[in-house]
Formats: sequence, C-alpha cells, structure tokens
Amino acid sequence: MGRRCDETIGQFLESLKKAGVEISNEGELRARLEEVQRWHYAFITLASNGRLIGISFSEQGRGINEGKLRETFERYNFPDHTDTLFTAALKAAH
Repeated sequence: MGRRCDETIGQFLESLKKAGVEISNEGELRARLEEVQRWHYAFITLASNGRLIGISFSEQGRGINEGKLRETFERYNFPDHTDTLFTAALKAAH
C-alpha cells in the first residue's frame, strides 16, 4: 500500500513539473508527503510554508501552463481553487 501511495505522490509531482513548476528540495518534499496519510493537505501546507526547510516552488523557464496545473489539482482531488492559490503564491515569490 505504501508503494501505491508513493506512485501517486510521484505521479502528482511529475504532473506539476510537466505543468511548468520547478520544485526545490523535491526529495524532502516527497519524504514528508509519504509520511502522512492525507498528503494533499500536507502538500498545501508545504507549498505555503516549506521555505523554512528548503522546499519551494517556482516557474520553470517556459512558465506555468495554468490549464495543466488546474487539471493536475483536479485529477488528484485537491480542494477547489488550490490551483489558483498555488499559482498566486508562485507569482508572489518572484
């Protein structure tokens, strides 16, 4: 069962990267998400407050594909408007 969760988290992170998101300290992010049962909420918390432990998100050189980002959050059953909040946080970080 842990393996399936790992695959889901891994697939989610890969989808973020395909949408144009660069992840700093991805190994630490992945480890922390794998520790908890409700990793969606842990991700939201780390996306907002992860800089203190070296986890951050930024736009890749070609920018964010907001449609792909929205699809990713929907496919992995995140709360409504997570994509909007995440994109705003990315833009504010620059």
